[in-house]
Parts: sequence; structure tokens; C-alpha cells
Amino acid sequence: MTPGSNIPLPVSRVTVDVTAPVRLDVSSLLLTADGKVRSDADFVFYNQPTGPGVTYRSGGGTAPDAITVDTAAVPPGIEKIVVTASPDAAGQSFQGIEPTATIRNADDNTVLATFTPPRLGPETALVIVEVYLRNGAWKARAVGQGYANGLAGIATDFGVSVEEPAQPAPVAQPPAADPRLAAPQPPAAPPMPPMPPAPPAATGKINLDKGRVSLQKNQTVSLVKGGAPLLSKVQMGLGWEPAFRGKDIDLDASVIAYGPQRNHIDSCYFGKLSIVNGAIKHSGDNLTGEGGGDDEVITVDLGRLPQEVTGLVFTVNSFSGQKFTEVAKAYCRLIDAASGEELVRFDLTNAEAQTGVMMAKLIKQFSGEWEMTAMGAFIKSRTVRGMVKPAAEAL
Repeated sequence: MTPGSNIPLPVSRVTVDVTAPVRLDVSSLLLTADGKVRSDADFVFYNQPTGPGVTYRSGGGTAPDAITVDTAAVPPGIEKIVVTASPDAAGQSFQGIEPTATIRNADDNTVLATFTPPRLGPETALVIVEVYLRNGAWKARAVGQGYANGLAGIATDFGVSVEEPAQPAPVAQPPAADPRLAAPQPPAAPPMPPMPPAPPAATGKINLDKGRVSLQKNQTVSLVKGGAPLLSKVQMGLGWEPAFRGKDIDLDASVIAYGPQRNHIDSCYFGKLSIVNGAIKHSGDNLTGEGGGDDEVITVDLGRLPQEVTGLVFTVNSFSGQKFTEVAKAYCRLIDAASGEELVRFDLTNAEAQTGVMMAKLIKQFSGEWEMTAMGAFIKSRTVRGMVKPAAEAL
């Protein structure tokens, strides 16, 4: 699997184990539609190995830790189970470590999929995969979202509070939750044991609060600003220049709309400038690529998109057959259509001798927010029609 891709789950019970060259702590959180835990009972880990429909199994240092999800036993209201991992050694990052998640049939141990997140660095915790409910069917998605501030980042993202250092109790109490984290709990819950000072709370997921975001390949930004999802008009500007002076290059920018089952809904391109009742519009074809600024612009009214549109993949193709090795300075950028402010930018740095490229994708989350992921994946296709299937597989 690649980041953002998903598979339908053909069985009701699946196990996710995570391996790495070092020992990892693997845990899981059960999330509601708003992407938050309900209480500490929804945090499953080595010190609390069972939760509603989810169990943790320790590898004991000789085998990988694993999380088993019985989707038939997951309670109503839980729509996503995220599987997280962090190095067992305190403060160790994923730099030089390539963890691999394997999704298996829990009953016969057959492999359903594997996923190794690319290009990890200072991250000290990772949401590696998620098992989620979509239109009554359970699926698994490769995530690979890293947190440089460790479990505190995951805690902040999913509504788990980070406890301040506590005074040692005169009588030792059995831990009610991970010593590093504790979800909000009723007064009757057992007290938390002492824990070290937490780093300043920060959201592990990149959003738009600090201004323009520059993405690298496979990085993701949540289109949230000031705590609210961005649901206004945005423009995806795509630009390029010929790699050799005086040689025009005719590229075609498009966007492909998909439904929740990765089903193709429609494509917007130079031959079809408006789709989904005008919620997506294309600026028209640029035949040369010469000149500054965006060569082609696709406007998306996020608030007017039909409910069945849950994924958008932005592509660029060379109908004339020129390869992307003949293109310089290819990029895409997301713009606030009302203010003209550039929100997100992705510069394509490594070209391949192909005629098509998937530049970026927007995926709608259960919370209603959209996430943009830089792709930069090259495909042998001169038209958007040839991009429909590979783009669906990349969602």
C-alpha cells in the first residue's frame, strides 16, 4: 500500500502487526465521527490490552506487537480505529527506521496488505494505519502520519489529554492508562500514576493555522484553519515551464472526482470545463506552458460538492507525448479563491520519462474536513482517461 491508499476488508476480524529494526510500542485508539476518543476505555495498549472490539497482543520483544480489530464487535458510534506505533526507547525517532504494518486475516493469519511509510525522520510516534467504516463497509487505509512531539501529538489530535506531573501516591495504584497519556475520565476512575512533564501541546497533523504550507512528496496537510474545516472555494493552480528554451510544451491539467468506494464520478479537463453541478470548474487549456503564473486553474467549491464526492485527484498529462523530463518547474498550489492567498504548495522536483503525473489528492475525512496530500506519482498516460484507474488505486 502507499500513503492514502485503502482496501476493503473481506473479513470481519483483522490483525495489524508492526515490525521494525527496533522494538516498538503499538497501541490503538477508537474514534467517533468527530475523530475523538470517548474516554480512556477507547485507548488500547500494553497496560490496557482490551477495549470494545479491539485487543492488544504483546510480542514480548521477540515478535511484533499487534492490534486485533473485530469489526462486528465494535460498538455503534465508533467509525475509525487508528493503529499507532512509537519506538520503545524514550526519545528515539523513526530516523533510519522503516516500520512495516502488516494487515492480516485474524483467523487464518493470511496477509491482506502491507504498508511501509516513506521518508520518516524526526517523528517519535506514528499513526500507521486505520480501520474505518464507510457506507456500512469496513476498510483499511495506509496513513503514515508522523508526530515529532511523540504520543503528546497523538493525544492532542485525538482528544486525549496529557496529564501534568502528579505527586507520588503513598500507596501504589495500578495504572488506568498509559503512563504517558490519559483520556478524560469520570471522577470514579483510578488516579493516574506519576509521569514526566509533557512537552507543550501541539497538533501532530499539519494544518493551515501558521500560514502557507510547503509540502514534500507524500506529505499531508489538513485543510483546517482556526479550528474549522475549510469549506469555501479553493483553486488548484498548476504550472510548468519548458525545460529547453524555445520549445513549447502542451500539458493538460485535470481533476478526477471519486466516491467513497473509489468509484469514478466524473473528470474535469479542457474538454469538460464544469462537473458536479458547477462545483468544480476548469479554466481552459494552455497550449505552450510559457509565461509566469499558473498555466491552468481548477476551482473547487468544497462547500457545494455533492456528498458522494469524497476524493479528488489532480493530474497533468502530455497529450502530445512529450515526457516530464522535458518539463521544468512543475508545481501545484492550493489558493483561497476569495482572498487569493496561497495556502499549500508542492513543487515537483524529480521528473520521470512519462507522459502523466498525479500531482495531489484531496480526501474528505469523516469529520468533514479535507486533507491534501502531495503525490508526484508518474504514470504512462497521455490523457486523463488513462489516469482514472491508477488514481483510484492511489486514494
